[in-house]
Amino acid sequence: MDRNLLPALAAFAEVAREGSYTRAAGRIGISPSGLSQAIRTLEQQLGVRLLNRSTRSVSLTDDGRKLLSQVEPGLAMISHAVVAVGEARDKPSGEIRLNAPRVVAHHFIEPHLGEFARRYPEVRVELFVDDGLGDIVREGCDAGIRLRESVTDTMVAVPITLPVSLAIVGSPAYFAANPPPKRFEDLADHNCLGFRQTSSGTVFRWELTDPRSGEERLFQPFGTFATNSDDVMLSAALQGVGLVMHLDFAVRQHLASGALVRVMEEWCLPFEGFNLYVSSREQMPAKLRAFVDFLVEKRRQLEP
Repeated sequence: MDRNLLPALAAFAEVAREGSYTRAAGRIGISPSGLSQAIRTLEQQLGVRLLNRSTRSVSLTDDGRKLLSQVEPGLAMISHAVVAVGEARDKPSGEIRLNAPRVVAHHFIEPHLGEFARRYPEVRVELFVDDGLGDIVREGCDAGIRLRESVTDTMVAVPITLPVSLAIVGSPAYFAANPPPKRFEDLADHNCLGFRQTSSGTVFRWELTDPRSGEERLFQPFGTFATNSDDVMLSAALQGVGLVMHLDFAVRQHLASGALVRVMEEWCLPFEGFNLYVSSREQMPAKLRAFVDFLVEKRRQLEP
């Protein structure tokens, strides 16, 4: 392979990730025009068109998608090797890119940003809020955060939260007009609001366990409102629209204030919480290890 192709391939991958010459050029540290010329030269050398260009956006052609899927793993390996060599210093520094769901970002990262910044002033954190199941390697992220059950065995996972459970909640106003459900069958008589999952596009089915028999039961909510935003779903519950199922830590403050009331708690068993995961422990640079250790420290502070 022509060794001069490597910088051009890396530039192409950056444009594909950012979807913009301007943003990609800023990350690489060259001018947009210089980057555009490098991509055109690469296309000429390969004899194919890699990118569709418009005045507002850049998208991959079929040939571009094929090339990206083949070169990204190699580029990631090179990046990890360079990072490993450059992180010989003990003091964490540089950029880390993280991918996390909105609810985790809000409850477990956002409250501690100031403390982390003061403790590690030379570390720059770029957080991508994503409620889907993103591929951290393909998206150029150093780590992701998801429920343990969603993390594949090929990844190295570190628990950053205590065990969690789902909670069925509604407002006092809603329960003033509707008797609280006590049995699985009672849910059919309630306005159960839906959460449409970004990853699958389906409405999340409520996962319940019969406290007497231990049988797992699935309930499909089909109320008057559904959304793919957990914030909007929670707002609907607070306004008395209906019942919602949400993670217990996300509604704890509203339960404490009396704004929401929890029902059928014995039907919602705890399960392993959120994990930060990386592709390899051996390739974890000091800056990322500092962030992982910081979140683990915060988890331990919540332990009884």
